[in-house]
Amino acid sequence: MAASYDVIVIGAGTGGYVAAIRAAQLGKKVAVVEKQKSLGGTCLIWGCIPTKALLEHAHALKVIQAAAEWGVTMPAGAPAIDMGRVHARKDKVVTGLTKGIEFLFRKNNVDWIKGTARLAGGGRVEVVDGDRQALQAADIVVATGSAPRSVPGIEIDRRRIITSDEAIHLPDVPRSLVILGSGAVGVEFASIYRRFGSKVTIVELLPRLVPLEDEAISAELDKSFRKQGIKVLTGTRVTKALAESDGVRIDAETPDGTTQSLTADILLVATGRAPVTSGLGAEELGIRMEKGYIRVDSLYRTSVPNIAAIGDVITVDGAAHPQLAHVSSAEGILVAERLAGREVRPLNYDHVPSCTYCDPEIGSVGLTEADARARGYDVRVGSFPFGVLGRAKMAGETEGFVKIVADTRYDEMLGVHIIGPRSTELVAEAVLALRLECTVEELVSTIHAHPTFSEAIGEAAHAAHGAAIHV
Repeated sequence: MAASYDVIVIGAGTGGYVAAIRAAQLGKKVAVVEKQKSLGGTCLIWGCIPTKALLEHAHALKVIQAAAEWGVTMPAGAPAIDMGRVHARKDKVVTGLTKGIEFLFRKNNVDWIKGTARLAGGGRVEVVDGDRQALQAADIVVATGSAPRSVPGIEIDRRRIITSDEAIHLPDVPRSLVILGSGAVGVEFASIYRRFGSKVTIVELLPRLVPLEDEAISAELDKSFRKQGIKVLTGTRVTKALAESDGVRIDAETPDGTTQSLTADILLVATGRAPVTSGLGAEELGIRMEKGYIRVDSLYRTSVPNIAAIGDVITVDGAAHPQLAHVSSAEGILVAERLAGREVRPLNYDHVPSCTYCDPEIGSVGLTEADARARGYDVRVGSFPFGVLGRAKMAGETEGFVKIVADTRYDEMLGVHIIGPRSTELVAEAVLALRLECTVEELVSTIHAHPTFSEAIGEAAHAAHGAAIHV
């Protein structure tokens, strides 16, 4: 006889485990089917957490390398990275967080069923390996996430040609690294391994780095990367990559149509992520799909009653969907509350913060200047550089700026784009401002403490009104 639940969640990433815990808090009997040996999914095991842990090590090395400037005397010899210890600390952080989710499951009486799930129809879920069993639920939530994707003609061997899954575990710092793709994954690993000592080249098909960001942010990052010694090839297509015993040989077509040959110890393919739906049984059940993604409505209902889907595996009413851990969690909470009978409203994806933890950091929310103009707004902008702030000078982190995009007619804030120190933290104020439909004038009237990095946001608001004080 099948074990019976109110809600079965397939996948224990940042969408699935959050949905499960919230549903349990609301009185539902919940099970989560997860095939990995740990809870937390891509974010905790292969993505956000281990990558950012490596970035923290890279930042620590950056500070140590500037010890003399800070008046700190170092022993003879240059600072060096011990990758064994780096990975040990990173893995300790990851393990602590995944064990924390196990504790939360026990606290909230969520059952973790280890194995791979398959939808069987009629509210049934089959666990086809691991703890093989049949399950039954009134509602099912699919949260199977995504996995790194490659590009045609490039074979990932996970040794010389790798994905982010392998990049977080490299036992040694490669002498040279070519990164294909300049989204968040690509530029973060560029920052990590350049600081660790690798010769890094980024190859991007589109005309600029971090192409989803505001153009001014892209230009600033490009300038900073080149200053750090990272080679940037934009508008460039990799046509061939051959793994050999001593490295990778790469052919790339440049914007003028010529072919450039590159060699590296490692080629990291960072060209995005694909939905994980293989073997799920979604198509056989009649769930509407789009290019491998599960199509849902604004409340994450699929085309089959009582089956919802959230996170990286979905497309919402056919629109592009941000593959971000915090988005998956927000969707998980919304679905859990809907299933518990609570009134819920669709998320506003214009108010989703995007954080990229490269050096310098990027934090953004809302419309870019180009997007705002394309939507017909009468746009005005205000920018303010970190370099003139006392706090930035004290910290030795003076790169970057804050840019505010606003509507002239109503003074409404449409977007905030930050590149520089603490950007991924500072963007929280901008998210709240957009969420509350804040005007630029209201931000101008908000007192920002001195000396802080956040002063740059207030000054950018002043600049949008043509009245910046310190520039």
